[in-house]
Amino acid sequence: MKPHLGIRSRVEQGKNVFNQNQKIIHLGKQGNVEEAKRVFSNILHKNHATYNSMITVFAKNGRVSDAQQLFDKMSHRNIISWNTMIAGYLHNNMVEQANKLFDVMPERDSFSWALMITCYTRKGELEKARELLELVPDKMDTACWNAMIAGYAKKGRFNDAEKVFEEMPVKDLVSYNSLLAGYTQNGKMGLAMQFFERMDERNGVSWNLMVAGFVNSCDLSSAWQFFEKIPDPNAVSWVTMLCGFARHGRIVEARKLFDRMPCKNVVSWNAMIAAYVQDLQIDEAVKLFKEMPYKDCVSWTTIINGYVRVGKLDEARGVYNQMPYKDVAAKTALMSGLIQNGRVDEASQVFSQLGKRDAICWNSMIAGYCQSGRMGEAFNLFRQMPIKNAVSWNTMISGYAQVGQMDRAAEIFESMGERNIVSWNSLITGFLQNSLYLDALKSFVLMGQEGKKPDQSTFACSLCACANLAASQVGKQLHEFILKSGYINDLFVRNALIAMYAKCGRVKSAEQVFKDIDCVDLISWNSLISGYALNGYASEAFWAFEQMLSERMVPDEFTFIGMLSACSHAGLANQGLDLFKCMIEDFAIEPLAEHYSCLVDLLGRVGRLEEAFDIVRGMKVKANAGLWGSLLAACRVHKNTELGEIAAVRLLELEPHNASNYITLSNMHAEAGRWEEVERLRVLMRERRAGKLPGCSWIEVQNQIQNFVSDDPGKLRTENIKIMLNTLSAHMRVKCNISDMKSVFDIL
Repeated sequence: MKPHLGIRSRVEQGKNVFNQNQKIIHLGKQGNVEEAKRVFSNILHKNHATYNSMITVFAKNGRVSDAQQLFDKMSHRNIISWNTMIAGYLHNNMVEQANKLFDVMPERDSFSWALMITCYTRKGELEKARELLELVPDKMDTACWNAMIAGYAKKGRFNDAEKVFEEMPVKDLVSYNSLLAGYTQNGKMGLAMQFFERMDERNGVSWNLMVAGFVNSCDLSSAWQFFEKIPDPNAVSWVTMLCGFARHGRIVEARKLFDRMPCKNVVSWNAMIAAYVQDLQIDEAVKLFKEMPYKDCVSWTTIINGYVRVGKLDEARGVYNQMPYKDVAAKTALMSGLIQNGRVDEASQVFSQLGKRDAICWNSMIAGYCQSGRMGEAFNLFRQMPIKNAVSWNTMISGYAQVGQMDRAAEIFESMGERNIVSWNSLITGFLQNSLYLDALKSFVLMGQEGKKPDQSTFACSLCACANLAASQVGKQLHEFILKSGYINDLFVRNALIAMYAKCGRVKSAEQVFKDIDCVDLISWNSLISGYALNGYASEAFWAFEQMLSERMVPDEFTFIGMLSACSHAGLANQGLDLFKCMIEDFAIEPLAEHYSCLVDLLGRVGRLEEAFDIVRGMKVKANAGLWGSLLAACRVHKNTELGEIAAVRLLELEPHNASNYITLSNMHAEAGRWEEVERLRVLMRERRAGKLPGCSWIEVQNQIQNFVSDDPGKLRTENIKIMLNTLSAHMRVKCNISDMKSVFDIL
């Protein structure tokens, strides 16, 4: 008998709905929500699965309100619908909403309970999760127990995880793997090994967890030993080992493994291509890409990223144009490449063509404008951004700091809802970059008051502020704080300590910090050498330089700036010239303006002004203010007004608002009796300084940093000045046989 026409029709209809549901899910995975929504709207006979598929698409693409509206519209909901909506909340870390929905569920299954337990564990609310576990009606169901074990294990609470594991009335393989995953994902490979050996049963997941754990712990030999013992390695096994080799730069082993794979899926092809891209072997990556039987969005995006990394933007754009479907990741990759190469306007065009924009895309474009100093456009984009994350706010803070607008950076910082450690570091670094050292230290204090713990970057920046303020007592307190915080072994922090102590004149303390470093790097040596130079310890600087070379450490341009500075402070002109020649000929380092500045200062100190001026005229790089300042200072000392005038004119072009330049030139004219020139410079200085920030200086007194601003009546202390003058006059009477200075004090 032929089947009834109605039954056949319903079967065909069911197949059609199933296919449409699969299409909705597929579009959702690609981020094409609007197209998925259109397909959903066109389905005439929607079933529970149709609604659940669309709810999942909305939730996984961050459109939770749309998912909730669709859920509310459902006339009849099955338990899968309820679980799908809770899972959507879980995906978007909306624990309270998930909890409310869970409370009003007409019925719950083991998956509902496991979802809520997972919801709490991901939020870090482990005690609430444990309380929920106690309320689960079916104690024999392993799903909830496994969720609790995974929650404890992921947070590193292994004792609690093991306790739950032992309490389980029935254990399955997932239970064992949940605890094993906790060990491997937290790098506890010793415990993982012991537990793995105790497991009565193992599957591919168990073996893969061990391989991945060793890979993440940088123990490739153990990972390889485990991989070779896997009874039947699956695609995940091969890809995990392949990525391990690739991540550590062992491309040859990765390729051998790839060629041995019995069945290559798209993930394995992508992993091998990504390995070549990471190793900058873009031609090999492209060759493999062309051989791929099937390419997904990751394949195309990886190649675009590869071309971007080697600076081949036209090729990157060519691949982008060939993509059958251009997803957000590919567009963002191309946009980032254009930004990195200064082609911000082209990047902006790509950004404007994006239908859907994720946070990475918005932040990349904002960062592009910030890096180019186009803060107006960055701020406009920042304002338009629908949901700003911490990266967005921090990018704006750093952007304003980069262009010297610290008032705007501080405003953005104050407007943030929740600040993380990067926010504080961005603000402190900004103050540091703009020579606002006191503000940097104040921010460090405020950060502690807000309950945020500093990291190595915070400590290094704060130490740098102390160094520039010569605030040794504050720096010493910071050192003690670092010892308690556990960051003392961080090389970045130790190098900052060396620089801080050196700039504060405490060379012995700087030496001690250097000696305590187990494995010094080039920055450590440079900090020590610069410290010796700054404090006039030329012989010690030369010893450090020789020691550094004997340890096969190759000096860089900063090493030679320190060494030339040491020669300058000690008046070692010939040694300095030899070092300069050695830098160019032996180490192939192109001189910077800073090297020439040291050389000019060195020759100027010993009166070889004409030779210094010849170096300035013959150098290949553009002279900076430091260089002309060194020549001007030397001209004043040696009373060479002619060269001094030339240096001063160039210096005033570079720093028209720097009062010290006018004062130096004015003093030169005064010493030569040119009073008309003195008056002219004073008038010019007042005009140029109009509307500019007043001069500021500071001093550390009794562990407090006191700052003094010119023309600040609040800082005038007549009585203190009199006391100081009395003390000075006493010294002068002894040294210079001056009998009476009462007339001086009568003036005050």
